[in-house]
Amino acid sequence: MTVTRQDFRDAMARLGSAVNIVTTDGPAGLGGLTVSAVCSVTDDPPTLLVCLNRGSPQNRLFKDNGVLCVNTLAPGQEALSGRFAGRSAEADMAERFSHASWGILETGSPSLDGATVAFDCRIAEVVERGTHSVLFCEVEAVRHGAASRGLIWFSRDYHPIGVE
Repeated sequence: MTVTRQDFRDAMARLGSAVNIVTTDGPAGLGGLTVSAVCSVTDDPPTLLVCLNRGSPQNRLFKDNGVLCVNTLAPGQEALSGRFAGRSAEADMAERFSHASWGILETGSPSLDGATVAFDCRIAEVVERGTHSVLFCEVEAVRHGAASRGLIWFSRDYHPIGVE
């Protein structure tokens, strides 16, 4: 049985995932994009896996900076997610960042105020696979937000989860 690209994409639309804005800052510049492909790898050392499309102009920026922050979104932050996904006319990075309040943890990557959680990381390894770069990111700092609800992407739409 051969699985087509579209079959795979349609099946993946049924796999809910947290909505994240992944940010970076450093010698290569400021960047950020919306990413749903994030997961835990191990807790010793604390490590996340983040997948970035190799076709994205920001792919090289993240690798060159060597640091990133995974900001997991809460309900009400859908418009910000859309901006960082490139779904709005504001392609300018400074404009995207101007729509929210940001802090900095250990690496210098922007940490979103109001995120449910922020994982500040150093990129430890990069594996190129198909259309994506798989970044293994060692977590240097965690900031827990006040939000008690999360935001997932499921069936090509946003859905709030958790208790109020």
